[in-house]
Amino acid sequence: MSEPTRAAAPAGAAPAPATDTGGTDGGAATPPGDRRWHEAFARIVSGGWAVSLGAVVLAILAGSVMIAFTDEAVQESAGYFFARPADTFAAIGQAVGGAYAALFRGAVWNYEADSFAAAVRPLTQSLTYATPLIAAGLGVAVAFRAGMFNIGGQGQLLVSAAAAGWVGFAFDLPVGLHLVVAVVVGILAGALWAGIAGLLKAATGAHEVIVTIMLNYIAFYLLSYLLATPGLLQAPGSANPKTPAMAETAVMPGLLGDRYNLHVGFLLVLGAVVLVWWLLNRSSLGFGFRALGENAHAARVAGIDVRRTTVLAMGVAGALVGLAGTTQVLGLITTGFGADIDAGVGFDAITVALLGGSSPVGVLLAGILFGAFKAGGSSMQALEGVPIEIVLVVQSLIVLFIAAPPLVRAVFRLPQPGGRARRRPGRGATGTPTSQEVAA
Repeated sequence: MSEPTRAAAPAGAAPAPATDTGGTDGGAATPPGDRRWHEAFARIVSGGWAVSLGAVVLAILAGSVMIAFTDEAVQESAGYFFARPADTFAAIGQAVGGAYAALFRGAVWNYEADSFAAAVRPLTQSLTYATPLIAAGLGVAVAFRAGMFNIGGQGQLLVSAAAAGWVGFAFDLPVGLHLVVAVVVGILAGALWAGIAGLLKAATGAHEVIVTIMLNYIAFYLLSYLLATPGLLQAPGSANPKTPAMAETAVMPGLLGDRYNLHVGFLLVLGAVVLVWWLLNRSSLGFGFRALGENAHAARVAGIDVRRTTVLAMGVAGALVGLAGTTQVLGLITTGFGADIDAGVGFDAITVALLGGSSPVGVLLAGILFGAFKAGGSSMQALEGVPIEIVLVVQSLIVLFIAAPPLVRAVFRLPQPGGRARRRPGRGATGTPTSQEVAA
Protein backbone atom coordinates (compact mmCIF):
# COMPACT_ATOMS: atom_id res chain seq x y z
CA MET A 1 0.00 0.00 0.00
CA SER A 2 1.38 3.40 -0.86
CA GLU A 3 2.45 5.54 2.07
CA PRO A 4 0.80 8.93 2.54
CA THR A 5 3.02 11.86 1.58
CA ARG A 6 3.62 14.95 3.69
CA ALA A 7 4.62 18.40 2.50
CA ALA A 8 7.75 19.88 3.98
CA ALA A 9 7.11 22.23 6.91
CA PRO A 10 9.31 24.78 8.63
CA ALA A 11 10.95 23.88 11.88
CA GLY A 12 8.63 24.30 14.83
CA ALA A 13 5.52 24.37 12.68
CA ALA A 14 2.76 21.80 12.94
CA PRO A 15 3.09 19.05 10.36
CA ALA A 16 0.87 19.37 7.33
CA PRO A 17 -1.97 16.84 7.06
CA ALA A 18 -1.19 13.72 5.11
CA THR A 19 -2.45 13.45 1.57
CA ASP A 20 -3.81 10.11 0.45
CA THR A 21 -2.49 9.12 -2.95
CA GLY A 22 -4.59 6.11 -3.54
CA GLY A 23 -6.26 2.98 -2.25
CA THR A 24 -5.00 -0.54 -1.93
CA ASP A 25 -4.50 -0.87 -5.65
CA GLY A 26 -2.29 2.18 -5.88
CA GLY A 27 -4.79 4.05 -8.06
CA ALA A 28 -5.88 7.61 -7.57
CA ALA A 29 -8.40 8.17 -4.79
CA THR A 30 -11.83 9.61 -5.48
CA PRO A 31 -11.79 13.37 -4.92
CA PRO A 32 -13.80 14.49 -1.87
CA GLY A 33 -16.22 16.46 -4.05
CA ASP A 34 -17.02 13.44 -6.22
CA ARG A 35 -17.45 11.25 -3.15
CA ARG A 36 -19.96 13.69 -1.70
CA TRP A 37 -21.96 13.56 -4.94
CA HIS A 38 -21.93 9.75 -4.76
CA GLU A 39 -23.15 9.92 -1.17
CA ALA A 40 -25.92 12.36 -2.11
CA PHE A 41 -27.02 10.18 -5.01
CA ALA A 42 -27.07 7.12 -2.75
CA ARG A 43 -29.28 8.92 -0.27
CA ILE A 44 -31.71 9.98 -3.01
CA VAL A 45 -32.13 6.54 -4.56
CA SER A 46 -32.43 4.87 -1.15
CA GLY A 47 -35.02 7.34 0.18
CA GLY A 48 -38.78 7.48 -0.05
CA TRP A 49 -38.76 9.74 -3.12
CA ALA A 50 -37.30 6.98 -5.27
CA VAL A 51 -39.93 4.53 -4.07
CA SER A 52 -42.74 7.01 -4.81
CA LEU A 53 -41.42 7.68 -8.31
CA GLY A 54 -40.97 3.97 -8.91
CA ALA A 55 -44.53 3.31 -7.75
CA VAL A 56 -45.86 5.86 -10.26
CA VAL A 57 -43.81 4.34 -13.08
CA LEU A 58 -44.96 0.80 -12.30
CA ALA A 59 -48.58 1.92 -12.06
CA ILE A 60 -48.37 3.67 -15.43
CA LEU A 61 -46.82 0.56 -16.98
CA ALA A 62 -49.63 -1.56 -15.55
CA GLY A 63 -52.12 0.95 -16.93
CA SER A 64 -50.48 0.60 -20.34
CA VAL A 65 -51.15 -3.14 -20.25
CA MET A 66 -54.81 -2.55 -19.42
CA ILE A 67 -55.15 0.05 -22.16
CA ALA A 68 -53.70 -2.39 -24.68
CA PHE A 69 -56.01 -5.22 -23.60
CA THR A 70 -59.15 -3.05 -23.78
CA ASP A 71 -58.35 -1.56 -27.21
CA GLU A 72 -60.42 -3.00 -30.07
CA ALA A 73 -57.64 -2.66 -32.65
CA VAL A 74 -55.25 -4.60 -30.42
CA GLN A 75 -57.83 -7.32 -29.87
CA GLU A 76 -58.44 -7.61 -33.60
CA SER A 77 -54.76 -7.77 -34.54
CA ALA A 78 -54.08 -10.27 -31.77
CA GLY A 79 -56.29 -12.75 -33.64
CA TYR A 80 -53.62 -13.14 -36.33
CA PHE A 81 -50.59 -12.40 -34.14
CA PHE A 82 -48.50 -15.34 -35.35
CA ALA A 83 -49.12 -14.43 -38.99
CA ARG A 84 -48.26 -10.73 -38.65
CA PRO A 85 -46.94 -9.94 -35.17
CA ALA A 86 -45.84 -6.47 -36.24
CA ASP A 87 -49.48 -5.43 -36.61
CA THR A 88 -50.18 -6.29 -32.98
CA PHE A 89 -47.19 -4.38 -31.68
CA ALA A 90 -48.10 -1.39 -33.85
CA ALA A 91 -51.66 -1.46 -32.53
CA ILE A 92 -50.38 -1.62 -28.95
CA GLY A 93 -48.09 1.34 -29.56
CA GLN A 94 -50.89 3.38 -31.10
CA ALA A 95 -53.32 2.53 -28.29
CA VAL A 96 -50.95 3.26 -25.42
CA GLY A 97 -49.29 6.25 -27.09
CA GLY A 98 -52.60 7.76 -28.12
CA ALA A 99 -54.08 7.29 -24.65
CA TYR A 100 -51.22 8.95 -22.80
CA ALA A 101 -50.97 11.67 -25.46
CA ALA A 102 -54.63 12.43 -24.84
CA LEU A 103 -53.97 12.40 -21.11
CA PHE A 104 -51.16 14.93 -21.62
CA ARG A 105 -53.32 17.16 -23.84
CA GLY A 106 -56.11 17.12 -21.29
CA ALA A 107 -53.95 17.63 -18.23
CA VAL A 108 -50.84 19.64 -19.13
CA TRP A 109 -50.66 21.19 -22.59
CA ASN A 110 -52.95 20.94 -25.58
CA TYR A 111 -50.42 21.17 -28.38
CA GLU A 112 -53.19 20.96 -30.96
CA ALA A 113 -54.88 24.16 -29.77
CA ASP A 114 -54.94 27.26 -31.95
CA SER A 115 -53.83 29.72 -29.27
CA PHE A 116 -51.70 29.85 -26.14
CA ALA A 117 -54.76 30.58 -24.00
CA ALA A 118 -56.45 27.40 -25.18
CA ALA A 119 -53.25 25.34 -24.97
CA VAL A 120 -52.59 26.21 -21.33
CA ARG A 121 -56.17 25.68 -20.20
CA PRO A 122 -55.62 21.96 -19.35
CA LEU A 123 -52.84 22.87 -16.91
CA THR A 124 -55.07 25.37 -15.13
CA GLN A 125 -57.78 22.72 -14.91
CA SER A 126 -55.33 20.25 -13.37
CA LEU A 127 -54.30 22.83 -10.77
CA THR A 128 -57.96 23.49 -10.02
CA TYR A 129 -58.61 19.79 -9.38
CA ALA A 130 -55.39 19.60 -7.36
CA THR A 131 -56.37 22.43 -5.01
CA PRO A 132 -58.63 20.46 -2.63
CA LEU A 133 -56.45 17.36 -2.99
CA ILE A 134 -53.38 19.23 -1.76
CA ALA A 135 -55.20 20.78 1.18
CA ALA A 136 -56.80 17.53 2.26
CA GLY A 137 -53.55 15.64 1.66
CA LEU A 138 -51.78 18.05 4.03
CA GLY A 139 -54.39 17.25 6.67
CA VAL A 140 -53.78 13.52 6.33
CA ALA A 141 -50.00 14.06 6.27
CA VAL A 142 -50.00 16.07 9.52
CA ALA A 143 -51.89 13.27 11.23
CA PHE A 144 -49.44 10.74 9.80
CA ARG A 145 -46.50 12.69 11.19
CA ALA A 146 -48.20 12.66 14.58
CA GLY A 147 -48.60 8.88 14.44
CA MET A 148 -52.34 8.89 13.64
CA PHE A 149 -54.31 7.72 10.62
CA ASN A 150 -56.83 10.42 9.69
CA ILE A 151 -59.22 8.44 7.53
CA GLY A 152 -62.02 10.88 8.27
CA GLY A 153 -61.26 13.33 5.48
CA GLN A 154 -64.66 12.76 3.90
CA GLY A 155 -66.58 13.71 7.02
CA GLN A 156 -64.37 16.69 7.78
CA LEU A 157 -64.73 17.94 4.21
CA LEU A 158 -68.52 17.55 4.25
CA VAL A 159 -68.93 19.39 7.54
CA SER A 160 -66.63 22.21 6.47
CA ALA A 161 -68.39 22.48 3.10
CA ALA A 162 -71.77 22.70 4.85
CA ALA A 163 -70.54 25.39 7.25
CA ALA A 164 -68.77 27.47 4.59
CA GLY A 165 -71.66 27.06 2.16
CA TRP A 166 -74.19 28.14 4.78
CA VAL A 167 -72.24 31.32 5.43
CA GLY A 168 -71.83 31.76 1.68
CA PHE A 169 -75.54 31.91 0.86
CA ALA A 170 -77.30 32.78 4.15
CA PHE A 171 -75.41 35.95 5.12
CA ASP A 172 -75.19 39.34 3.46
CA LEU A 173 -71.72 40.70 4.21
CA PRO A 174 -69.46 43.21 2.45
CA VAL A 175 -67.17 42.14 -0.35
CA GLY A 176 -63.96 40.64 0.98
CA LEU A 177 -65.25 40.14 4.51
CA HIS A 178 -67.88 37.67 3.34
CA LEU A 179 -65.33 35.37 1.72
CA VAL A 180 -62.95 35.58 4.69
CA VAL A 181 -65.71 34.72 7.17
CA ALA A 182 -66.91 31.79 5.04
CA VAL A 183 -63.39 30.38 4.73
CA VAL A 184 -62.65 30.77 8.44
CA VAL A 185 -65.94 29.14 9.45
CA GLY A 186 -65.31 26.22 7.11
CA ILE A 187 -61.78 25.70 8.45
CA LEU A 188 -63.01 25.83 12.06
CA ALA A 189 -65.77 23.34 11.30
CA GLY A 190 -63.28 20.85 9.90
CA ALA A 191 -60.98 21.36 12.89
CA LEU A 192 -63.78 20.79 15.38
CA TRP A 193 -65.01 17.68 13.58
CA ALA A 194 -61.56 16.13 13.54
CA GLY A 195 -60.96 17.34 17.09
CA ILE A 196 -63.74 15.02 18.25
CA ALA A 197 -61.67 12.03 17.15
CA GLY A 198 -58.55 13.50 18.76
CA LEU A 199 -60.37 14.18 22.02
CA LEU A 200 -61.81 10.67 22.19
CA LYS A 201 -58.39 9.17 21.49
CA ALA A 202 -56.70 11.34 24.11
CA ALA A 203 -59.37 10.85 26.79
CA THR A 204 -60.42 7.23 26.28
CA GLY A 205 -57.81 5.69 23.99
CA ALA A 206 -60.38 5.13 21.23
CA HIS A 207 -58.68 4.30 17.94
CA GLU A 208 -58.82 7.22 15.52
CA VAL A 209 -59.46 4.98 12.50
CA ILE A 210 -62.71 3.60 13.94
CA VAL A 211 -63.82 6.98 15.26
CA THR A 212 -63.14 8.86 12.03
CA ILE A 213 -64.93 6.22 9.94
CA MET A 214 -68.00 6.55 12.15
CA LEU A 215 -67.77 10.34 11.93
CA ASN A 216 -67.74 10.03 8.14
CA TYR A 217 -71.11 8.32 8.24
CA ILE A 218 -72.48 10.83 10.72
CA ALA A 219 -71.35 13.77 8.59
CA PHE A 220 -72.79 12.29 5.41
CA TYR A 221 -76.23 11.55 6.82
CA LEU A 222 -76.30 14.83 8.76
CA LEU A 223 -75.59 16.76 5.56
CA SER A 224 -78.19 14.70 3.68
CA TYR A 225 -80.76 15.61 6.34
CA LEU A 226 -79.88 19.30 6.22
CA LEU A 227 -80.10 19.33 2.43
CA ALA A 228 -83.53 17.65 2.45
CA THR A 229 -85.04 19.90 5.12
CA PRO A 230 -86.61 23.24 4.06
CA GLY A 231 -85.31 26.18 6.03
CA LEU A 232 -81.89 24.63 6.72
CA LEU A 233 -79.56 24.04 3.77
CA GLN A 234 -82.13 23.19 1.11
CA ALA A 235 -82.78 25.87 -1.49
CA PRO A 236 -86.15 27.61 -0.93
CA GLY A 237 -88.90 26.34 -3.21
CA SER A 238 -86.84 23.37 -4.40
CA ALA A 239 -87.53 19.69 -3.85
CA ASN A 240 -83.96 18.70 -4.71
CA PRO A 241 -81.43 18.12 -1.92
CA LYS A 242 -79.31 21.06 -2.94
CA THR A 243 -78.29 24.39 -1.45
CA PRO A 244 -78.99 27.81 -2.95
CA ALA A 245 -76.34 29.45 -5.08
CA MET A 246 -73.45 31.09 -3.26
CA ALA A 247 -73.54 34.87 -2.99
CA GLU A 248 -71.14 36.60 -5.36
CA THR A 249 -69.36 38.21 -2.42
CA ALA A 250 -68.49 34.73 -1.04
CA VAL A 251 -67.16 33.22 -4.25
CA MET A 252 -63.39 32.87 -4.62
CA PRO A 253 -62.28 35.13 -7.46
CA GLY A 254 -60.51 33.65 -10.45
CA LEU A 255 -56.78 34.06 -10.87
CA LEU A 256 -56.65 34.18 -14.67
CA GLY A 257 -60.02 35.57 -15.65
CA ASP A 258 -63.42 34.08 -16.37
CA ARG A 259 -62.08 31.81 -19.10
CA TYR A 260 -60.31 29.56 -16.56
CA ASN A 261 -61.58 27.81 -13.44
CA LEU A 262 -58.41 28.35 -11.42
CA HIS A 263 -59.29 30.50 -8.40
CA VAL A 264 -57.68 32.11 -5.40
CA GLY A 265 -58.11 28.91 -3.41
CA PHE A 266 -54.98 27.61 -5.12
CA LEU A 267 -52.96 30.45 -3.57
CA LEU A 268 -54.46 29.63 -0.16
CA VAL A 269 -53.35 26.04 -0.58
CA LEU A 270 -49.83 27.09 -1.54
CA GLY A 271 -49.76 29.19 1.60
CA ALA A 272 -50.92 26.16 3.58
CA VAL A 273 -48.01 24.14 2.16
CA VAL A 274 -45.53 26.75 3.41
CA LEU A 275 -47.30 26.99 6.77
CA VAL A 276 -47.29 23.22 7.30
CA TRP A 277 -43.60 23.03 6.38
CA TRP A 278 -42.81 25.71 8.97
CA LEU A 279 -45.07 24.07 11.53
CA LEU A 280 -43.47 20.64 11.21
CA ASN A 281 -39.87 21.72 10.84
CA ARG A 282 -39.47 25.03 12.65
CA SER A 283 -42.03 25.20 15.46
CA SER A 284 -42.17 23.63 18.91
CA LEU A 285 -45.71 22.42 18.23
CA GLY A 286 -44.53 20.60 15.11
CA PHE A 287 -41.69 19.07 17.10
CA GLY A 288 -44.30 17.74 19.50
CA PHE A 289 -46.26 16.27 16.58
CA ARG A 290 -43.18 14.51 15.23
CA ALA A 291 -42.11 13.29 18.66
CA LEU A 292 -45.57 11.88 19.25
CA GLY A 293 -45.45 10.12 15.90
CA GLU A 294 -42.06 8.58 16.61
CA ASN A 295 -42.76 7.31 20.13
CA ALA A 296 -45.56 8.51 22.39
CA HIS A 297 -43.90 7.12 25.53
CA ALA A 298 -40.61 8.84 24.78
CA ALA A 299 -42.49 12.08 24.04
CA ARG A 300 -44.19 11.86 27.43
CA VAL A 301 -40.86 11.30 29.17
CA ALA A 302 -39.46 14.33 27.32
CA GLY A 303 -42.15 16.50 28.89
CA ILE A 304 -44.62 16.70 26.00
CA ASP A 305 -48.30 16.70 26.93
CA VAL A 306 -49.35 13.73 24.81
CA ARG A 307 -53.09 14.21 25.25
CA ARG A 308 -53.01 17.89 24.37
CA THR A 309 -50.71 17.25 21.41
CA THR A 310 -53.01 14.49 20.15
CA VAL A 311 -56.04 16.78 20.15
CA LEU A 312 -54.10 19.61 18.52
CA ALA A 313 -52.68 17.35 15.81
CA MET A 314 -56.13 16.12 14.82
CA GLY A 315 -57.47 19.67 15.01
CA VAL A 316 -54.78 20.99 12.67
CA ALA A 317 -55.37 18.06 10.32
CA GLY A 318 -59.10 18.75 10.27
CA ALA A 319 -58.50 22.46 9.65
CA LEU A 320 -56.47 21.66 6.55
CA VAL A 321 -59.15 19.29 5.27
CA GLY A 322 -61.64 22.05 6.08
CA LEU A 323 -59.72 24.34 3.75
CA ALA A 324 -60.28 21.74 1.03
CA GLY A 325 -64.01 21.81 1.77
CA THR A 326 -64.20 25.57 1.47
CA THR A 327 -62.41 25.54 -1.88
CA GLN A 328 -64.93 22.99 -3.11
CA VAL A 329 -68.03 25.03 -2.31
CA LEU A 330 -66.66 28.54 -2.82
CA GLY A 331 -64.41 27.82 -5.79
CA LEU A 332 -65.60 25.10 -8.15
CA ILE A 333 -69.26 25.11 -7.12
CA THR A 334 -71.07 28.44 -7.23
CA THR A 335 -74.61 27.29 -8.06
CA GLY A 336 -75.20 25.26 -4.90
CA PHE A 337 -74.03 21.81 -3.90
CA GLY A 338 -75.39 18.45 -2.76
CA ALA A 339 -74.24 15.56 -0.63
CA ASP A 340 -71.76 14.51 -3.33
CA ILE A 341 -69.60 17.61 -2.82
CA ASP A 342 -66.84 15.39 -1.44
CA ALA A 343 -66.21 13.96 -4.94
CA GLY A 344 -63.86 11.35 -3.46
CA VAL A 345 -61.38 13.99 -2.28
CA GLY A 346 -61.49 12.76 1.32
CA PHE A 347 -60.16 9.33 0.41
CA ASP A 348 -57.94 10.44 -2.48
CA ALA A 349 -56.15 12.63 0.06
CA ILE A 350 -54.86 9.48 1.77
CA THR A 351 -53.22 8.41 -1.48
CA VAL A 352 -51.78 11.89 -2.00
CA ALA A 353 -50.28 11.89 1.50
CA LEU A 354 -48.80 8.42 1.03
CA LEU A 355 -47.32 9.26 -2.37
CA GLY A 356 -45.94 12.52 -1.03
CA GLY A 357 -44.23 10.80 1.88
CA SER A 358 -46.20 12.96 4.34
CA SER A 359 -43.97 15.94 3.52
CA PRO A 360 -45.55 19.26 2.46
CA VAL A 361 -43.60 19.51 -0.80
CA GLY A 362 -44.29 15.87 -1.59
CA VAL A 363 -48.01 16.36 -0.97
CA LEU A 364 -47.96 19.39 -3.26
CA LEU A 365 -46.40 17.41 -6.12
CA ALA A 366 -48.59 14.36 -5.52
CA GLY A 367 -51.72 16.51 -5.46
CA ILE A 368 -50.80 18.10 -8.78
CA LEU A 369 -50.20 14.64 -10.25
CA PHE A 370 -53.59 13.37 -9.15
CA GLY A 371 -55.21 16.59 -10.31
CA ALA A 372 -53.67 15.92 -13.72
CA PHE A 373 -55.11 12.40 -13.63
CA LYS A 374 -58.57 13.81 -12.95
CA ALA A 375 -58.32 16.45 -15.66
CA GLY A 376 -56.74 14.18 -18.26
CA GLY A 377 -58.83 11.09 -17.58
CA SER A 378 -61.96 12.52 -19.15
CA SER A 379 -59.94 13.72 -22.14
CA MET A 380 -58.45 10.27 -22.55
CA GLN A 381 -61.91 8.73 -22.54
CA ALA A 382 -63.40 11.27 -24.95
CA LEU A 383 -60.57 11.30 -27.50
CA GLU A 384 -59.36 7.70 -27.42
CA GLY A 385 -62.30 5.78 -25.94
CA VAL A 386 -60.21 4.56 -22.99
CA PRO A 387 -62.37 3.76 -19.95
CA ILE A 388 -61.87 6.40 -17.29
CA GLU A 389 -61.84 3.62 -14.70
CA ILE A 390 -58.31 2.79 -15.86
CA VAL A 391 -57.15 6.08 -14.34
CA LEU A 392 -58.72 5.00 -11.05
CA VAL A 393 -56.94 1.67 -11.31
CA VAL A 394 -53.62 3.46 -11.88
CA GLN A 395 -54.21 5.56 -8.77
CA SER A 396 -55.03 2.43 -6.77
CA LEU A 397 -51.91 0.67 -8.05
CA ILE A 398 -49.80 3.61 -6.91
CA VAL A 399 -51.05 3.01 -3.37
CA LEU A 400 -50.42 -0.71 -3.72
CA PHE A 401 -46.81 -0.23 -4.82
CA ILE A 402 -46.15 2.40 -2.17
CA ALA A 403 -47.39 -0.07 0.42
CA ALA A 404 -44.80 -2.59 -0.85
CA PRO A 405 -41.50 -0.66 -1.03
CA PRO A 406 -39.38 -3.85 -1.09
CA LEU A 407 -41.10 -4.79 -4.36
CA VAL A 408 -40.36 -1.39 -5.91
CA ARG A 409 -36.75 -1.51 -4.72
CA ALA A 410 -36.34 -5.01 -6.14
CA VAL A 411 -37.76 -4.05 -9.55
CA PHE A 412 -35.56 -0.96 -9.94
CA ARG A 413 -32.61 -2.37 -7.94
CA LEU A 414 -32.70 0.48 -5.47
CA PRO A 415 -30.51 0.26 -2.35
CA GLN A 416 -32.16 -0.31 0.98
CA PRO A 417 -32.68 2.76 3.19
CA GLY A 418 -30.03 3.31 5.83
CA GLY A 419 -27.41 1.38 3.87
CA ARG A 420 -23.87 2.70 4.28
CA ALA A 421 -21.38 2.92 1.50
CA ARG A 422 -18.30 0.73 1.87
CA ARG A 423 -15.37 2.63 3.34
CA ARG A 424 -12.62 3.27 0.83
CA PRO A 425 -9.22 1.94 1.85
CA GLY A 426 -6.70 4.55 2.88
CA ARG A 427 -9.27 7.16 3.98
CA GLY A 428 -9.68 8.53 7.45
CA ALA A 429 -6.03 9.27 8.19
CA THR A 430 -6.12 12.57 6.34
CA GLY A 431 -8.85 14.25 8.28
CA THR A 432 -11.25 14.04 5.29
CA PRO A 433 -14.67 12.70 6.40
CA THR A 434 -15.26 9.07 5.55
CA SER A 435 -18.48 7.87 3.92
CA GLN A 436 -19.77 6.74 7.32
CA GLU A 437 -19.16 10.18 8.77
CA VAL A 438 -20.87 11.86 5.82
CA ALA A 439 -23.89 9.55 6.09
CA ALA A 440 -24.13 10.25 9.81
